[in-house]
Amino acid sequence: MSQGFEIKSTSGKKSSLPQLPLPEVAEIQDIQQSFLAHFADIKDPRVERTKKHQLTDILAIAIFAIIAGAQGWEDIENYGISKKKWLEEFLALPYGIPSDDTFRRVFEFLDPEALNRCFGRWVETLVTKTGGEIIPIDGKTIRGSYDRNQGKSALHVITAWSSEQRLVLAQMKVDDKSNEITAIPALLELLDITDSIITIDAMGTQTEIAQKIIEKKGNYVLTLKANHPTLHHQVKEWFERASAQQFSGIDVSYEQRIESGHHRREIRQVWSVPITVIGELYQPRLWAGLKSVVMVVRVRHLWNKTTREVQFYLTSLDSDAQLLGRAIRKHWGIENQAHWTLDCTFAEDACRIRSKHSPRNLAVLRRIALNALNCEPTYKRSLRQKMKRAAMDNDYLIQIISSCFLDKILDSSDSFCQA
Repeated sequence: MSQGFEIKSTSGKKSSLPQLPLPEVAEIQDIQQSFLAHFADIKDPRVERTKKHQLTDILAIAIFAIIAGAQGWEDIENYGISKKKWLEEFLALPYGIPSDDTFRRVFEFLDPEALNRCFGRWVETLVTKTGGEIIPIDGKTIRGSYDRNQGKSALHVITAWSSEQRLVLAQMKVDDKSNEITAIPALLELLDITDSIITIDAMGTQTEIAQKIIEKKGNYVLTLKANHPTLHHQVKEWFERASAQQFSGIDVSYEQRIESGHHRREIRQVWSVPITVIGELYQPRLWAGLKSVVMVVRVRHLWNKTTREVQFYLTSLDSDAQLLGRAIRKHWGIENQAHWTLDCTFAEDACRIRSKHSPRNLAVLRRIALNALNCEPTYKRSLRQKMKRAAMDNDYLIQIISSCFLDKILDSSDSFCQA
């Protein structure tokens, strides 16, 4: 049983690709204990007489398979069958590899809240203290989970993303009869955001959300759009007048950045001013901790056209265009590195699994896989190439698992997730 996670030396011709030396891999006992500890609280939803396969075996195979690129129940079963001899070295598998129907039934009835809590505790072992880090929060609809015949709307989840550590910190389902406005405060309750910068798009620009962030000793940068028409119009007119006068006599912070790539050139200009210089704002006291207002102008030169976009923001930070411009730019990390990756690399939107709790549970497993792949630093390739190598190379898969399922529990004073 102890040989399953050992990296065995191989002989023969070496690969021509340059590889970094692999760090020491933990013993199988340590990884097994950590894995079991993270998922120990999940209750098996099956009745006793149908428990031919152990729940921990089912969870382990599903996680390994999704890390290796599996997209559905048949993929997970095929992965188990292909790796059966290797999996038998460290999993019980009393009746062999579970069928695709077994995987489906288990994840249909497995409590998604319990799995999400286990996910939160696991993330707690991965993150370092995040004071001063930029944490974007954004929603994502898993479109393939829509079921017209059952009258079931598509699953919508909101996610907190660590822009520096490239990790999904927490996620929460948005109730069918609710929206992100009510879900974001509940998500914030799961996190320690002390001294962090929370960035949210226009849907989350609400006075209650600003109040919650300040109460939890964080800072915010909130997008201001026409869903607050009076305040948006007032801020827009003020910046138009100030720009026409080139901000003469105004305490303004300014930064400009020029970036080129992908056949385009982008110029980003950031102006930030304290709210005291604007004068009378519409109900400013409703926005807890509000200190500054920001205008960002983005001019993109493409090969066939030029576009110009103007955007405004409310923030509890002091007027510092460099810091605020960085925070606003980092917000797109959740779109590019999390949501886009889940859709294009993990094929989340294309997945038609939609029965009972299976969409939520599979969404959690994908985020476990995304975090695990991002935690493995030695193979300097895309996530897709990492997944392919994990599918073909058992040793590399164990390198991924050992990089994120080791017991690195933080002290309670440094705990990031409060679930």
